[in-house]
Amino acid sequence: MRNPEHKSAASLFPVLGLACAAALILFAWLAAVVLGGHSLPFDDPVRTYVHEHSSPALTTLMRMFTALGTAGFFWVASTAVTMILAGLKRRAAALRFAIIMAGAGVLDTMLKLAFHRPRPAPFFNTPLPHSYSFPSGHALLSLCLWGTLAALLTARSRSLGFRIAAWALAVSLIGPIGFSRIYLGVHYPSDVLAGYAAGLVWVTIVAWGERMLRRARAAHKVLGA
Repeated sequence: MRNPEHKSAASLFPVLGLACAAALILFAWLAAVVLGGHSLPFDDPVRTYVHEHSSPALTTLMRMFTALGTAGFFWVASTAVTMILAGLKRRAAALRFAIIMAGAGVLDTMLKLAFHRPRPAPFFNTPLPHSYSFPSGHALLSLCLWGTLAALLTARSRSLGFRIAAWALAVSLIGPIGFSRIYLGVHYPSDVLAGYAAGLVWVTIVAWGERMLRRARAAHKVLGA
């Protein structure tokens, strides 16, 4: 009998493929502009607009959200989820999750070093990280973490309400985490968009690779029967 988790993933592949293609095009455009040493036309206007509409309460909230995207939180959460999945005997899911998370960390580091874009001037006396600006690691890692977790939680659920709630929660974390980096001034808006795009492409590549591996194993069993 076919694993319901695999059925759910297969049904999402057409949509995921289109989203990945769009993300790849977006990242390529942003990367080309950054490599050319130029600024995106919306970067400074968006930063200015966001800063003009800041408030003490919103600043406190944004600091809370940005804390959820730090490397320390990311690795603790990733390790915990991987161990829980392994403990529940969902070994394939645990391996996929671990590969996505570890790869996301490596991808973030490699892209920052490849583009070496200086960070903008921060707001609210926010300390600037020592890494480069493009792409946003908070955006990339949060999409991989919360998006993959939502996919795993909903893969075996038949409840539409639960699936909607899980994805709504993921979006409500991923979006504000990325926005917090713009609000605090430590990233350009284009950095955040590039982080989301890179994260989506990476998650899709892993999902596609796993699907191809399953098909190869199934074909091997048929031929060996």
